[in-house]
Amino acid sequence: MENSPNHIAVILDGNRRYAKEKGMPQLDGHRKGIEKIGELLQWCMDSDVHELTLYCLSTENFNRDKEEVDYLFKLLRDKIKSFSTDKQIHDNQVRISVVGRLSMFPDDIRSEMEKVMKETADYDCYRLNLAMAYGSRAEIVDAFKAIVKEGVTDITEDAISKHLYVTTDVDLMIRPGGEKRISNFLLWQNSYSEIVWIDALWPAFSKEDFNGCLEEYGARQRRYGK
Repeated sequence: MENSPNHIAVILDGNRRYAKEKGMPQLDGHRKGIEKIGELLQWCMDSDVHELTLYCLSTENFNRDKEEVDYLFKLLRDKIKSFSTDKQIHDNQVRISVVGRLSMFPDDIRSEMEKVMKETADYDCYRLNLAMAYGSRAEIVDAFKAIVKEGVTDITEDAISKHLYVTTDVDLMIRPGGEKRISNFLLWQNSYSEIVWIDALWPAFSKEDFNGCLEEYGARQRRYGK
């Protein structure tokens, strides 16, 4: 597609509302949301989008009730583990990065994260960034701590960008679920992104919705203040 974004970011919002609408147990909405990730990745590859960042779990989400958090942990652990044998990932050389304050996760989940990141570290066709235990303000704080630790004295925008969890700017940010806020997601990287709000809840987000976002992006003129 002409004028395709290179980097798309998506806030995966609406899982619980989807389950309620469908008369399903609330936690099943999260399972449906996880199942949608592979479809979205394929749509991106088909549309020549080379980097995808997904807001999977915020630091605030850890404050939900224990049953829900434990269920989310299981879903995420199983999904990350599945990437090791996923033909979509390996045939298309998708490099996976799990970003956030990963120390908040149990050891077994962190082990699976480290394993799949190591397995895909040399892939360079596509990038899939999974933001987990993520908050953008925390990301910026961690970047400055790393800069100070390295003794860098020339604090530039490039220096900050290089120390963020996600080091490339976002071209298009999509938020399904009907909410119109960015919820502490990629504040630095979204500085010049185009934002599209979608009423469809994340588990119901369709290829037609995705193509509509690309069409809206392509119709906009990105002037960067010029």
